[in-house]
Amino acid sequence: DAVGHAFRAVQRGELDAALTGGSECILTSVAVGGFERAGATSKKSSVTPQPFDKNRDGLLPGEGAGMLVIESLAHAQARGAAILAEIVGYGQTTDAHHITAPAEGGAGAARAMKKALADAGMPPEAVDYVSAHGTATPLNDVYETMAIKAAFGEAAYKLAVSSTKSMTGHIMGATGAIESVFCTLAIRDQMLPPTINYETPDPDCDLDYVPNQSRPGRVQVAMNNAFGFGGHNAVLIFKAFAG
Repeated sequence: DAVGHAFRAVQRGELDAALTGGSECILTSVAVGGFERAGATSKKSSVTPQPFDKNRDGLLPGEGAGMLVIESLAHAQARGAAILAEIVGYGQTTDAHHITAPAEGGAGAARAMKKALADAGMPPEAVDYVSAHGTATPLNDVYETMAIKAAFGEAAYKLAVSSTKSMTGHIMGATGAIESVFCTLAIRDQMLPPTINYETPDPDCDLDYVPNQSRPGRVQVAMNNAFGFGGHNAVLIFKAFAG
């Protein structure tokens, strides 16, 4: 939500520019032990995490940081900034369902995606790439797939969807910011990030998850899904800058 709140503040004219993002340093015995006790972490010693794979068994915590400069067009142009993308939509919902489990069928996540699309004034068909929350837990990945289908309809089967957590691990509080950076770079480079460690398709997860290798592709519009514990859902939409 940090990026979304910065976007709103600039959009409303409250700020000319904001430096926003997140960082996470979670690899401590208490934090990792807590996730293990909750049954959220993978028990495998190799080829893990495996988002959207039939044999996925949980997340791996990670550490990192991501920062973005969000500014008005006038401010960016005045300082001669290299504009990488623009944020055009933001949607936020809360499941009010369970502290760790998502709402059944991904209902809250679907609403957040629909709100972001409405905020952007875009039809589902306009989106080229979805950076999935994709934690590699059994429930999240199937419910997120269901949520994408609910939000996009038949257009879901034309999307490229991937989970960069397959490469970075779950960076918790920094995840939304880091994956916003990935969306921006996907637009800049016209390159779809992969879901690595993908071995066995799951019939309940039947979208294009860009398995194992990045690939060139048209990325004019990218959606970033971030779904936190407690049922907190935030979705951002990024678009190639045409100016």
